[in-house]
Amino acid sequence: MVFPEYRPRRMRQNETIRSMIRETHLSPDQLVFPLFVLPGKGQREEVSSMPGVFRFSIDQLQQEAKECLTLGIRSVILFGLPEKKDAIGSGAYARNGIIQKAIKELKNKVPELNVITDVCLCEYTDHGHCGCLQNNEVDNDATLELLAKTALSHAEAGADMVAPSDMMDGRISEIRSALDENSYHMTPIMSYAVKYASAFYGPFRDAADCSPQFGDRRSYQMDPANSREALREATLDVEEGADVLMVKPAVAYLDIIRQLRDEFDLPIAAYHVSGEYAMIKAAAEKGWIDEERVMAETLLSIRRAGADIILTYFAKDMAKLLAK
Repeated sequence: MVFPEYRPRRMRQNETIRSMIRETHLSPDQLVFPLFVLPGKGQREEVSSMPGVFRFSIDQLQQEAKECLTLGIRSVILFGLPEKKDAIGSGAYARNGIIQKAIKELKNKVPELNVITDVCLCEYTDHGHCGCLQNNEVDNDATLELLAKTALSHAEAGADMVAPSDMMDGRISEIRSALDENSYHMTPIMSYAVKYASAFYGPFRDAADCSPQFGDRRSYQMDPANSREALREATLDVEEGADVLMVKPAVAYLDIIRQLRDEFDLPIAAYHVSGEYAMIKAAAEKGWIDEERVMAETLLSIRRAGADIILTYFAKDMAKLLAK
């Protein structure tokens, strides 16, 4: 096929033709909206580094959840801020912890909503790391039991899916066993299978109040320079019983999303993280970019790379745009 016999522009000349042959589509069904849950009542606080993103007290969640459903967004993921923190993150697996209460509230008031829960200790530990410590190092194996207790407590509260984000070795197997042994065979696990030690998480740590009080997380989160290791991490999680594999962050790791899509037949999720969101917002506020078009192009690129599910703070904005 050569010019002038073949003219690619023939198939771009109007929106009807362009939409007819469009290869990649976005739908609100594919989007997951993160929600941050605060102690107290009547609380709705905007996160300063994430314009348009709020932290809610439990009594305010119902309204937000109903708006998501109205827009066609049927899934949310919950992150909690406890009233108190301690060295072992006991608030993460407390039966009356903030996430456990939030799950019950949402499943009671908005039962059709798919409630996913982040399973990690960093928001609940006073040192900000994702596990318990031994000599100022995260103790992988001691942390596994606490993660399993957390996931089980979420399932008992009514969570539809659990999503461990800690990056401890062996945690999918431990969580799967705890769920199965307690008759939660049908609770799926969305594993943060490939989570990089990224600089794009800064605004999230403001929102969730979970910055490490010393050191960093590079001893358990992945080196951004590595891609073959991503396949090893994902393979381990598949073998241990994960139902969905996630890549985090998304935009800076589109190549990794594509590698997982080509290698595995499980659903692939990608987390369009806080820094990726905040950069678009900041540039749009300066008038340097068209926010709607850059948002849509960015999320479409994640889908095009192979993600079936996108966790994004733009979920509501994108759903509104799709409805136009």
